[in-house]
Amino acid sequence: MISGGSTDGDSNRARKSRSRRECMEVDGVRRIEAVISFGPEDLKGVNIPHNDALVIQARIANYDIMRVFVDSGSFVNVIFQVALVQMDLQGYQLETVDTTLFGFAGHTVYPEGEIVLLLNLGSRELNKTMMTTLDVVDAPSSYNIILGRPAMNELRAVASTYHQKIKFPMGNRISEVRGDHPSRKCYVEAVRVD
Repeated sequence: MISGGSTDGDSNRARKSRSRRECMEVDGVRRIEAVISFGPEDLKGVNIPHNDALVIQARIANYDIMRVFVDSGSFVNVIFQVALVQMDLQGYQLETVDTTLFGFAGHTVYPEGEIVLLLNLGSRELNKTMMTTLDVVDAPSSYNIILGRPAMNELRAVASTYHQKIKFPMGNRISEVRGDHPSRKCYVEAVRVD
């Protein structure tokens, strides 16, 4: 879990209230969203029992990025500097960040800055594209990106580590992203990094 960052001001009560809503108010029109649930059919292809983290693949700034850790306990979205350099985004600008992050193996980390990139998740038929802010961190990691609560809340997504899947509403339908299953390998690498 990573704490700190620019979203510390939100209260738990406000976040819970927002995530519990089944209805939205859009331009004065009340719209019912599809209900998100997980069932036995969501376990197809998942080796049970497991204690794996939820690691997915995502399309970010038109790059297919593997090893994206979905961490609903994280206060911020993070991109590790190594991954950002490998993406070779010409002329990207980092915005200055004055906050510190806590939780990287118990250390305090000062972000190099933050960057806003295009995030695309979902299937071809049901995908969602949005701009997302990521704190750039120069620290060793077996992950390329950590998607925390800011991205998950913006998507209105629900993650299930047990089902190795995230789901989010697309109008009256549900889109999903299945886990990529490299989490054990990432864990082994993380233990070696520390």
